[in-house]
Parts: sequence; C-alpha cells; structure tokens
Amino acid sequence: MAKQADRHAARTDRGRSGRRANGRQALLPLLLSATPLVGGQAVMEGVMMRNGGVYAIALRQPDGDIAVERRPWFSLTNNPVLRQPFLRGFPILIETLVNGIRALNRSAAVAAKTDDEELSGWSLFLTLCVSLALAVGLFVVAPHLLSLLMKELGMGGDVEGLSFHLWDGLFKFIIFISYIVFITLVPDIRRVFRYHGAEHKIIHAFESDGEISAEAAARFSRLHPRCGTTFLLFVLSIAIILHTVLVPAFLMFWTPEGAPAKHAATLCFKLALMIPISALAYELIRYAARLEGSVLGPILRAPGMFLQLLTTWEPDREQLEVAVAALAGALGPETPPRLKMPPRVFFS
Repeated sequence: MAKQADRHAARTDRGRSGRRANGRQALLPLLLSATPLVGGQAVMEGVMMRNGGVYAIALRQPDGDIAVERRPWFSLTNNPVLRQPFLRGFPILIETLVNGIRALNRSAAVAAKTDDEELSGWSLFLTLCVSLALAVGLFVVAPHLLSLLMKELGMGGDVEGLSFHLWDGLFKFIIFISYIVFITLVPDIRRVFRYHGAEHKIIHAFESDGEISAEAAARFSRLHPRCGTTFLLFVLSIAIILHTVLVPAFLMFWTPEGAPAKHAATLCFKLALMIPISALAYELIRYAARLEGSVLGPILRAPGMFLQLLTTWEPDREQLEVAVAALAGALGPETPPRLKMPPRVFFS
C-alpha cells in the first residue's frame, strides 16, 4: 500500500508540475520514481534521445529529410543492485559513454557519407579507453603536474598540504572552461551545440502538458537541470573536496619512498576515487533537479545552468524538428498525440 501511495503521489506531483511548466523545469518529481526519464545528446547534424531501454538517433540528411534509427540501449544496470542509489552513478556514466560514442560514430559516418560499420567489440572498447585516457590526462594528470610546478615555484605546498589541492582544483576548472571555450571555435562543434539546445528545448516541451513541436519548443529555455554539462561540473567540484580530504589521509596511511612513487600512487588513488565521485555527482544532480520549489535548488543548479550558456546555443527551426523526430523515435508506441511530427521524417 505504501508503494502504491508513493506512485499515486508521484503521478499527482507530475501533473501539478506540468501545469506550472511554461518554460520552467517541469516533471522533476519524476526523478523520485523508477520510471526512466527521457534524456538526450547532441550528435553531428542530429540528436540522440533515450527512453528506457531504447534510444533513437535522428539525423538531418543533405536532401533535407530526417532519418531516424531506433536501437537498444546498452546497459550495465540491468542488475537491481547496480540501480541502487550511490551504486548506480559509475555504471550509468560508463553506459552513457558507450552509447554516446556509438551515436556520435554513426552520425559522423552519415555526415561524411561513408559506410563505416558501427563500433562494437574491441573497436568500441579501445575507443572508450582512448576517450577515458584523454579525459584523465587532461583533467587529472595535467592539473596535478601544474600544481607540482606551483610548488617548485614556491607558490604552493606538497601533495599532503591544502594549497596543493587548491591549485589542483583551480587548474581543473581553468582547463575545463578553456576546453569548452576552445571547441566552440570549431564551426562543426557550434552546430552540435545548437542541436544540444534543441534537445533541451524539446525535452522541456515533453515535460510540459503542451504541444510538442518545433514551434512550441522554441519558447522554452535551452538550459536544463539534468544536462551532462552540469554533471561534469558536479564531478569536478566533488573531486576537489574529496581529493583535499582523502589524499592527505591516504598518504598518512601509506607513503611510498621517493617523490615520483608518491605522486604516482597519489594519481592512482585519484583515479580510484572516480567511482565514488561519479556516484555522488549523479545523486547530487538528481537531488538538485527535484528541488524545484526550494531555495537550495536554484543555488545548486545555478553553476551548471550558467555553464550551459557555453555548451548550448539557440537552435533554428530545422534543428528543433530533428529533436522532435528523435523524441518520437525514442518514445515509439508511447508517443503522445500532442507530439506533432515534422515533415519528411523516415524511420528505419
């Protein structure tokens, strides 16, 4: 009976929040239920949308048609244990990377007009490893080395001290923001960011009680509290806090002989911390998203929403139409009548 009451309360909350939408974050109480949320990702000349165990890729063709492909979602959380709070974050991060890489590879092949086969097996594994290695090198190793440089310049302490981790955190944020600003200089990435904005607008329209169309979605915000950009910002913030507290504690427990070995062990320890860090970040973003009516909610969401001003750009009508088609493909038989399909959409 308690579970039925919870489900009834969740449905009631969803109805109320939908009526209050009008461009705000609606249906956020859904985060409290086990029902999968619709989420997405921008790709080359298109949008990927996920609904539960499937996802759809909608791509704008050179002739103006929109091609939609519906595929199963690769998941690591089929086991109920891995869907539990504070255990699901890291598996969800990995499965999101795997499916995102597949979608990007497919969109790039279509954009380049090639017949490249879909990444799978060892090719997918190696691509994932290279992607993770680049991220680790850029956001873990590089800030650590730069903090060592500050120590050598007499402007910071060693890894056991607070100043080292303050420098490390500062360099993490500088590299992260600089990376985003740098890639916006690439025209193709700017178009991807426009599709990113289209994805957010269509999800806002879906989470409201109104019509789901390019015209209706245009009035919604291009910012969304559950965006992956916000997740990355939470990851960086939590990493700074945990590194500052746990790395000195780790070195008090065991410190290898010699500076190179000590810093190598520290870097390995930081990598191991990525599992609890991603888990905490995932729970935090869900918690922040459902604090719609509280004072704390906007405060927690504000940095990520501000960062989305860089990673989302205003889309045009054609890009919004692609996002609508992607949502229809992801929903499949669950597509509501209020979704107005754009013209020249073809499903495969």
